[in-house]
Amino acid sequence: MTRLISWNVNGLRAVVGKDFVETFNKLNADFFCLQETKMQAGQLDLEFDGYHSYWNYADKKGYSGTAIYTRQEPLNVTLGIGIDDHDHEGRVITLELEHFYLVNVYVPNSQDGLRRLEYRMKWEDDFRAYLLNLNVKKPVIVCGDLNVAHKEIDLKNPKTNRKNAGFTDEEREKMTTLLDAGFTDSWRYFNPDVEGVYSWWSYRFRAREKNAGWRIDYFLVSNDAREKMVDAKIHTEIFGSDHCPVELDIDF
Repeated sequence: MTRLISWNVNGLRAVVGKDFVETFNKLNADFFCLQETKMQAGQLDLEFDGYHSYWNYADKKGYSGTAIYTRQEPLNVTLGIGIDDHDHEGRVITLELEHFYLVNVYVPNSQDGLRRLEYRMKWEDDFRAYLLNLNVKKPVIVCGDLNVAHKEIDLKNPKTNRKNAGFTDEEREKMTTLLDAGFTDSWRYFNPDVEGVYSWWSYRFRAREKNAGWRIDYFLVSNDAREKMVDAKIHTEIFGSDHCPVELDIDF
């Protein structure tokens, strides 16, 4: 069985001071994907025995960024999606393995006042096309902070957040379109009706204490590999970031 972890660490250097190494070792993943590393090359030397690591840094300092630690050496590594408009923020790393592609993504936030919603819509279409192109060749596992709560069940206060970034009708429709194109939301597959389990909480208003959260971190799996999924977990017990790690166990 293969264990994959995804975690938006909201600044890797900060979370390293909050038991990150212990958490990494405890979770014991074959693939450990990070989003929002917020660092540049050379700012942190963090290697783990038995793992290869791959990094995609944003041009802008202290912003965005992704990384993957993997026990399996990939056949190929691709940074970005091959579109210049999208490839300066360090948002995507793709590993090609023997049986599947692993795509680690930090999806752009539509931001306050939805000032980046139009860009986000373009991103969604281009990223979906990228995934579907991979999916023709072999199954795809997509993980990361997708910056959208798909259904009302996926956040604590859907009514008051309807027009806010991450829960606009437009973003939710793009998520539906992606799933309809041939992907399964792994956690919801195993937990179709479970409420009150989230992966992100605002730092404001004691949101985590009150569990006023959103489920915006996902593992999506190509439908033709869906039967290979063993389990999906959300590690709400793990602190250190405003997100918690999510997990997929799959048997290729």
